[in-house]
Amino acid sequence: MADDVLFEFLHMEIVSHVYKEQASREDIDKERVTCVSILEGMGFRVGQGLIERFTKDYPTFKDDLDIMKFLCKDFWTCIFKKQVDNLRTNHQGTYVLQDNKFTLLTPVSSGKQHLEEAPNYLAYSCGLIRGALSNLGLESVVTAEVSLMPSCKFQVEIQKT
Repeated sequence: MADDVLFEFLHMEIVSHVYKEQASREDIDKERVTCVSILEGMGFRVGQGLIERFTKDYPTFKDDLDIMKFLCKDFWTCIFKKQVDNLRTNHQGTYVLQDNKFTLLTPVSSGKQHLEEAPNYLAYSCGLIRGALSNLGLESVVTAEVSLMPSCKFQVEIQKT
């Protein structure tokens, strides 16, 4: 329990630090893009490392859907202490992961005033997913959207090579 709180606090502080560090620059749009890429890059590297550790004794996955199920159940549980609430797919490489009470949004979900800041807190998680998938051999584009806090949806588009 205490480690969950520490992880949430560390995440909030990382996001805050990255945005404060970039605040000294003049171009607001460029600042946001830079901050999102920094956070997504951090998450990507962590996702790569974690999935390597989690799958070392796991049997080989048979397809993309099998990988996504592992991500939604085991990977998500190890990181956020709960499974993804809903996984949808069009069976053409697009997956939507819905988490109705996303751990990293809960501390800032006290009202609608934070809704526009929510994407700042999701960039790291998008990187986590993308990094995990990359290490499992799937190149992807991961985006997140929030319509009602603390619920969020991650859309994963697998890039066919």
